[in-house]
Amino acid sequence: MAKYITERAREFYAETYDAVVPDWHGEIDFYRQLAAEANSRGEAVLEIACGTGRVTMRLAQEGINIVGLDFSPAMLSVARGKSLGMDNVRWVQDDMRSFDLGETFGLVIIPGHSFQNILTTEDQVATLESIKRHLAPGGVLVVHLDNLDLHWLGEISGERGGVFETVGSFTHPKTGQQIRTSQAWSYEPATQTATLQTVWEAVNAAGEAIDRWESGPLHFHCAFRFEMVHLLRRTGYVIDAVYGDFFRHELQKDSSEMVWVVKTEDSKS
Repeated sequence: MAKYITERAREFYAETYDAVVPDWHGEIDFYRQLAAEANSRGEAVLEIACGTGRVTMRLAQEGINIVGLDFSPAMLSVARGKSLGMDNVRWVQDDMRSFDLGETFGLVIIPGHSFQNILTTEDQVATLESIKRHLAPGGVLVVHLDNLDLHWLGEISGERGGVFETVGSFTHPKTGQQIRTSQAWSYEPATQTATLQTVWEAVNAAGEAIDRWESGPLHFHCAFRFEMVHLLRRTGYVIDAVYGDFFRHELQKDSSEMVWVVKTEDSKS
């Protein structure tokens, strides 16, 4: 799970998340269609690692009954502020590896590569089994992952590894400050772990840093296609499809995403 050097940095990340994380092309419509199918059966939707509600709220605004689950109280605090007065959305602070909500869902989604926060096979299995207990008969699970660029992984396991680079800037949604973002990636092939460190600096008109926030090292598991096939089969899922984007194009070598659509074995027709 994500770790930050200070609580102040964690709160900064939650406050600015919506300003810096865009939707993937076609993503929301993809989830809308599946959520509408679940809704037509009278079944609710569960988003795992919902963060600030980037996806959850879009589905809730369509009238979908939905639960957003996340490990971070800071992210959920932002999410709750978006849904005041809405009775079809609920937020839960829990661990995706071991949650127990006492209910089932027609659709469960893990958007935004969040499954890659789970680093070990044991925890990946625990997560998928926790989700399976919450799927209604015939229910669908969608897992969105990176389709990894081997050239990039080679670069960050070599000379570029751990080197900070400026990657962009944005306006802080609360303070109006201009924020400059720098990141350093590295990769450990033996464990398939990519590590990210981020520094955010508030800058004045002259480009001088006047404030600073820094994340601790955040670790991500780099999963490959057939690793996921084995993992899903081991935990009792049947793979309906794996796409290379949210427009349902076939996964190919140059696809940037992997979108897995699966059901449980007892849902096979």
